[in-house]
Amino acid sequence: MKVLVCGGAGYIGSNMTALLAREGHEPIVFDNLSKGHRAAVPEAEFVQGDFGDLDFTVETLKKYDIEAVMHFAAFIEVGESVAEPLRYYENNVSKTRTLLEAMGKAGVDKFVFSSTAAVYGMPETFPITEDLVKAPINPYGETKWAVERMLHFLSESEQVRYAALRYFNACGAGSNGTRGEDHRPESHLIPLIIQAAMGKRDNIKIFGTDYPTDDGTCVRDYIHIEDLCKAHLLALKKLDAERELYYNLGNGKGYSVRQVIDTVKRVSGKDFTVVETDRRPGDPPVLTADASKAHKELGWTTDFPELEPIVESAWKFHTDNPNGYAD
Repeated sequence: MKVLVCGGAGYIGSNMTALLAREGHEPIVFDNLSKGHRAAVPEAEFVQGDFGDLDFTVETLKKYDIEAVMHFAAFIEVGESVAEPLRYYENNVSKTRTLLEAMGKAGVDKFVFSSTAAVYGMPETFPITEDLVKAPINPYGETKWAVERMLHFLSESEQVRYAALRYFNACGAGSNGTRGEDHRPESHLIPLIIQAAMGKRDNIKIFGTDYPTDDGTCVRDYIHIEDLCKAHLLALKKLDAERELYYNLGNGKGYSVRQVIDTVKRVSGKDFTVVETDRRPGDPPVLTADASKAHKELGWTTDFPELEPIVESAWKFHTDNPNGYAD
């Protein structure tokens, strides 16, 4: 299948591009390089452009005879979304609406959407199931939920077949540790801790040590990037017979901030300074996924259920690429 991978030069998009190619599909990377890295997809067909440009997107879809679209081109920083909500609505909602219009004009109806666990806001029960109330607490989560609602109504009018995949904490490096996280600036926990282990940061901070968890620090669900991408392929295949799919993607097992720090220390063999500080507002004690729906309906399984191999793959990427991708 010929698949347009929007945001395909980013962290998740580049790993998805590699998996599509390995599985015999033909990925076309579509990225404006505002966040992504051309060097992350050296072997892929690459189109530099913005999915908010209707005419160019239609032209690209037609030129490559695209049969399905995968969307990884959203802005993802929660704090930034609070500071610049209109920017997030423009990129995450308005431009996605343009992309969907372009698909309609080009006769493409299969759409796999990178959504987020942030659509659930601050749930009171764990693990989180797909049927919990959607109550985002920041513009990032709200814009993802707005796109899911848009897709639902397009599906009801038989204009699109879609899968919305609600990620928990994507992490690790795929393709034998060669495709990892290179956000600038970095905000994700595992690469931040690795930077401390590499001496690139003075310390790593723990925000709150008095949560009602085993060691007092927040617990999160970490899923290896290749396990995440596998679910996208299975969802894409299922869209041949279904019009509307939505799944949580996580390991279903949580690890605390302190456990992640200890794992990085063990994998790297490095010690570094850990600073304990006050809680951040809005951080729930636990966020873990119930992914049983994806396991049952997609036949999805995870190859990396434990934290240590995930960290090992990330450590390999960062030590092999200490300055990130060579753009």
